[in-house]
Amino acid sequence: MSENTVNRQAIDPITAQVLRGALENVAVEMGYKLARMSYSSIIRESEDFGCALLDAEGQQLCESTTSTPLQSGPIPGYMRGIKKIMAKRGDVFRPGDVIMHNSPYYGASHQPDVGFFIPVFYQDELIGFSCTTAHHLDLGALTPGSCGIVDAVDAYAEGLQFNAIKVYEEGRRNEMIWRLLKDNVRASDMVVGDMEAQIAACRIGADRYIEIVENYGLETVLAASEDLMNYSERMMRNEIAKLADGTYRAEGYIDGFLDSPDPEKKDLKLCIAMTIDGSNVTVDLTGTSPQVSDRPINMPLEGTVDVAVYFTLRSILLDSEVFGHIPQNSGLMRPIKIIAPVGTLVNPTFPAPTIARFCPGNMVADTLMHALAQVVPRQVSAGIGNLNVVAYSGLKNEQYWVYMDIMEGSYGGRFEKDGMDAVDTLYANTRNNPIEDIESHYPLRVKRYELLDKAAAAGKFRGGIGSVREVEFLEDGGFSVEGDGQKYKPWGFAGGNDGTPGQLLMYSSDGKETSLPSKIPHLRAKKGNSLKLIGPCGGGYGNPRERDPEAVLSDVLDGYISAQSAERDYGVVIADRRIDWDATARSRS
Repeated sequence: MSENTVNRQAIDPITAQVLRGALENVAVEMGYKLARMSYSSIIRESEDFGCALLDAEGQQLCESTTSTPLQSGPIPGYMRGIKKIMAKRGDVFRPGDVIMHNSPYYGASHQPDVGFFIPVFYQDELIGFSCTTAHHLDLGALTPGSCGIVDAVDAYAEGLQFNAIKVYEEGRRNEMIWRLLKDNVRASDMVVGDMEAQIAACRIGADRYIEIVENYGLETVLAASEDLMNYSERMMRNEIAKLADGTYRAEGYIDGFLDSPDPEKKDLKLCIAMTIDGSNVTVDLTGTSPQVSDRPINMPLEGTVDVAVYFTLRSILLDSEVFGHIPQNSGLMRPIKIIAPVGTLVNPTFPAPTIARFCPGNMVADTLMHALAQVVPRQVSAGIGNLNVVAYSGLKNEQYWVYMDIMEGSYGGRFEKDGMDAVDTLYANTRNNPIEDIESHYPLRVKRYELLDKAAAAGKFRGGIGSVREVEFLEDGGFSVEGDGQKYKPWGFAGGNDGTPGQLLMYSSDGKETSLPSKIPHLRAKKGNSLKLIGPCGGGYGNPRERDPEAVLSDVLDGYISAQSAERDYGVVIADRRIDWDATARSRS
């Protein structure tokens, strides 16, 4: 910690809040402009990016509200990794530098999430960093697209690795790096264009940060930053301290590779032991399955697992509906300690591949929420339906097109609320990509996109419903998939029913159906082939027989459940689209 963070001047709360707004507006502006400048739909439409300002020590001061937790959350870890690498090299930050970084063993979330960092200098002093991260649709990996590379045997098979590379050095553009990128990346115009948009957004953030310092003075800005981090830490500690001391445990499972003959590659266990001790919480993942050394479902501890833990605790304990706006900064993480044994899924050793860490990481968050349910049952949902990520690709006039589609999941039921239908869950927060955007940019047709019929898990508050999406190839191409949740159902809570698993189906042009596992390496597709994804449904919350009969009738009329389910699970008898109250009373008694 620098002298600025120790003995920092006191600041009045009004000035601190004014500066909070100023800093957050910088990050928001960075996010909006990055989305507007980007070429790919994954950034422009899905908003799979992050923007933040850091202080000179690498502590996060603010982040863009339009970014996803899995993009903004790891940014301080990126910076810690960059500093470690540069220290080993004997390198330093200089004005005009732009650093590119994506190493999952030095803080990055996974290789496709490339970060760009600009050191911010004021009167020859390093005062912070302006940062962006974003998912890129190809980095020259084993197969087209930067997801679904589920047969990568090590980190080298996952694409280009950038370990704190200066793409601009003291203001001079390193042309050879950019040539290397263009020569080794499919759809290079789009990918490089997105990267340049990230750099432009970083420069906007750096300029705005300097303007704030010039207006208020460096010492005032630094004092406000530390005050805001202390405030966020204090709020988190206050809520942790309200919880009963003790250790709360939960286990979860991920599919892994269900079609593999190797038992070490499937039915993989996640273990959580969450210990509350005063205003501190320790999350111990001891007991989690060993890493899979030649398949990419391992999760970087710093960049994925830590974000899953921090975000779950922050969102459940400091719900914005209850507490309003709380500054999102590094202070929130100070009360939390994570233990993750080396060589496991949650703390792999290099060069174990990590590119498909998304769905397993979401299940870490889900399992932690299951442990939290024992101490704050009214602040959690039942088990979530996980997401799927599909990379569609093809060649046209000797040029690759690549499209990444995020198939949303669903939430379980919640206290006094039904589960949310067809949404990204937990640390995923991307937007739905409009059908019009897909069909206007790629040789694909979305044949079907709707909520599942009669699939909601029963509960006093029903589980959220997954969606079904079918996409047809209008030209020859290919696809790959990374997903999960075909075997293990989302957990029901407090008497609610478990949810339903997902499915993946492929259809030939003559209608022949083929069932596929949740993880598919690149597979060729012919014109007229289609891929159908059926999303999982979240678990139910509470005893179904305590659900308001009128709500059950509404669910039947809306097609969320069947009349048979209404009687079997809820004890509500429906005839001629009306409740038979006498029969319902007999059934429920």
